Parts: sequence; structure tokens; C-alpha cells
Amino acid sequence: MEDEWTFVKKRTAAEGAVWVNQDRSRYRRTGDRQLQSEAAFQQRIAALGYPVPAVLETGADGAEFYFVEPSLGTTSLHDAAWTAVGGAYGPMPDSVVDEAAAVGVQLLTAQAKHAEPATHDALNAWVQQAGWTDTVFAENPDLDTPRTRAVLETALDRLAHTPMCWAHYDYGLPNAFLAGVIDWQHHGLAPVGYDTYPALEIIAFKGGTKGYYATTAQRERYTATLDEAALDVLGTRPGRHLGEFLLIKALFFLALMKPADLTNTDKATKWNYRRTLFTMGVEQYERTGRIDTAAFPSLDDFAAQPEHCRTGGA
Repeated sequence: MEDEWTFVKKRTAAEGAVWVNQDRSRYRRTGDRQLQSEAAFQQRIAALGYPVPAVLETGADGAEFYFVEPSLGTTSLHDAAWTAVGGAYGPMPDSVVDEAAAVGVQLLTAQAKHAEPATHDALNAWVQQAGWTDTVFAENPDLDTPRTRAVLETALDRLAHTPMCWAHYDYGLPNAFLAGVIDWQHHGLAPVGYDTYPALEIIAFKGGTKGYYATTAQRERYTATLDEAALDVLGTRPGRHLGEFLLIKALFFLALMKPADLTNTDKATKWNYRRTLFTMGVEQYERTGRIDTAAFPSLDDFAAQPEHCRTGGA
């Protein structure tokens, strides 16, 4: 008997959708030729030992391509953290942090084992693709300044000797499960560590709307666990490049945020909030080579400020 598929969600910034079968044991992803490339990529990294779902079936329905993969479980690490805090705003449980570290070590180890030397062209392509840099600067031309470009060049210089690997680009707790990592839509080459090290830090870019956060001690323990694993494989600790990684994440989280209708207060506030976080990140990195996400205001605190007190506004 063929599976009957129920719609789950549209794909992000791409054609197609995600569907689930009746017993929720398999997922079907549909889309254009970009999805065909994603399926081939997922098969390739599975063969390299990456913790990803197997591609069970591929095909086409007319012009629409699809592939089917098994479910990795009903509860992502995001779901686990959200449930644990009961929808309130509070620190995530240490158990979820430890699970995130375990999944991160699996992914990081596979990436490190198949790393390759960095080139300036490959690093530039990573900044453009992972940071959606052209999109960000097209939507926010006032942020495309010599100062910003100089900060990005500094980051590339510091990463010049960090090996690169095939990466997820959008890795975080929502697509991490104890059994592996899903949603490899926005993949490409990145410095080793770019996926895994920021996973707890990027919660701050959501402004408190996730309902949970990671404490300083939890973030430090998570980074130390990854560094220990990387040291065994690479002989280096990529955690020292967390500032560089977060600089590109600040670009990524600003992409596609500018609303078509600037009179839409909620969307305009979120856009200006992300602009502020980007500006703060650039300033912090320029001064210290680091980005302290704990210093970021929550979205509610930002929205409560008088407009003339906000930074990064339109």
C-alpha cells in the first residue's frame, strides 16, 4: 500500500514542501531541481559518515522532484528544550545541552575527518552563501560600508588556516535529533566548526521567542566538549573562531527580514531588531574579536525602547 502524505510545511526560501506519512515514520520532500541536488548531497555525506537520514527513494512527478527519508524521531532538541521550560522563558535543561553536545560531536567529527584546506575563494563563497551577504546588503545598503567589509576581511584572514568541510549552513536545535540532523537544504563548504559551535549562541538571535536560553556555563561546557572532540581529529580547537562564525550568523539572521510593507509594525520591528544585533555584533567583533550574544537585548526589551534610542533602525 502506498503512503498517503499529509502536508507539514512549505520549504524555506525555496520551491516545494515537506510531507509526512500516516504513521509519521517517513517524510517526503518535494521541490524543483534544487531539491534533486539536495538529495544527491545528502546521499554523499551519508556515505562519509555524517549523521543524516538515509535517502530511501527519489523520483519525479512531472516537473516536481521528490525524495523520501525516514523520521529521526518526533522530538527535536528544540522541542525538548521548549517542553522542559513549559513555554516560559528560562534556562534550558543541562540534559538537553548534553544531548546537543553529543549530536554536535557526531557531526563535527564526520566533518573534520573529511576536511580540506581552505582557500580565499572558498572562504569568500562561504561568506556570500552562508551569510546571504548580497541579499542582506541589498535590503540594508546603509550597512554595506567599508568598515563592515573590513571586519569581514579580518574574519576571513583569521580563518585562512582553518580547514573547510561540507556543512549544513542552518544547523541548530530545531533540526537536531539524537539520531541525527535533518534539513540539508542550504548546504555548502564552510570552515570546520561553523555548523556546530554557534548552535547554542544563535538562540539569542530569536530574541527570547524560543522560550528558553543557554546559560554562560552551558555554552562554555558545550564549546569545551566540541573542542575536545575536534582536538582528537584536527589537532586544533575551532572554538577559538566562534567570533568569526557568529559574525556570519549575524548576516544570515538579517537576510530576508526587510518587510515589503514597512507600515507592518511587527515585521518592521523584527527587521530593525536584527539590524541592531548585526550592528552590535560587528562592533563587538571589531573591538574584541568576539561576539557576546548574552549582551543582546530581547525582542521585547528592544520593542519597548523609544525609537530614537534604538540602534540599527531604518
